[in-house]
Amino acid sequence: MWALVGLVALALLAIYNRLVAARNAVREAWAGVEVQLKRRHDLVPMLVDSVGAYARHERTLLERVARLRTRVDPEEEAELSRELRGLLAVAENYPALRASANFLKLQQRLVEVEEALQLARRYYNGAVRVYNTLLESFPTLLVARRFGFTPARYFELPLATEARVPEVKW
Repeated sequence: MWALVGLVALALLAIYNRLVAARNAVREAWAGVEVQLKRRHDLVPMLVDSVGAYARHERTLLERVARLRTRVDPEEEAELSRELRGLLAVAENYPALRASANFLKLQQRLVEVEEALQLARRYYNGAVRVYNTLLESFPTLLVARRFGFTPARYFELPLATEARVPEVKW
């Protein structure tokens, strides 16, 4: 009888530890997303300044991009992506800006950051999928409910078109 109680306790401990490991993987993956978001946000003022020097009449767009830079909400990140594409599209109207080595370097860095962000987002969503599957699977769900584990949210963009890296052809 004590052996059975010991086996059940060991199984519960193993399940609990597995849940903790999965939850920590989600947290670690989110930290990776935040790093990429920070890198992108750090590029925004430089891009705004570069475009702003040539396109003073695009003030509304520049202000929206600068305002969105301060947010970390996934929906506002999607809006920031749209506005950045708009900012790069505005740059097409200014040949001197397109020829600027500094602007081209910033644009390339933005593409690299967007690609890294997409990879971090995929990794995070994969970790969320594993964790949430554990929470919904028997017998893990019994332990998860007892110890207050809650499902994690996926980092989704509102539209599938938002997942593309901004591409500007010169």
